[in-house]
Amino acid sequence: MLSRLFDLGGKVALVTGGSRGLGRAMVLAFAEAGADVVIASRKLAACEATAMEVRAATGRRALPVACHVGHWGQVEALAEAAYVEFGRVDVLVNNAGMSPIYDRVEHVSEDLWDKVLDVNLKGPFRLTALVGARMAAGAGGSIIMVSSTAAVRPTASVIPYAAAK
Repeated sequence: MLSRLFDLGGKVALVTGGSRGLGRAMVLAFAEAGADVVIASRKLAACEATAMEVRAATGRRALPVACHVGHWGQVEALAEAAYVEFGRVDVLVNNAGMSPIYDRVEHVSEDLWDKVLDVNLKGPFRLTALVGARMAAGAGGSIIMVSSTAAVRPTASVIPYAAAK
């Protein structure tokens, strides 16, 4: 009974930040539930290792894609690769994120601010626009935005991250 509730056979899930941590766990869970997966992160080797693990453990198709979500050109290439390989994306998980450490708020540089907002806000916006438009024009889908308690309870040590989330 439980397996029917989480049957994702015939579905495709795209997970950013999918090669380690929470993203990797989501990739494996989607594949175990029957979905084919797109694994995106900055390091192709890490994506490929997770893809091999998915294939070996579940037999599902897994597409590793190197993508820095803070760069729109790479996000556009990621979306295109997913649609070329699978013809669809049913679940998009905007999971990739970063929160660099800094010692004092007044030491947050413009470069650090831009990098954090690029990865945590700009990239997920663009990927959601690209994939969401195709979902809306087709059979629909689900978009999951991974956030943080920092979004509602920010501290001085995570101001750029909290603003983005």
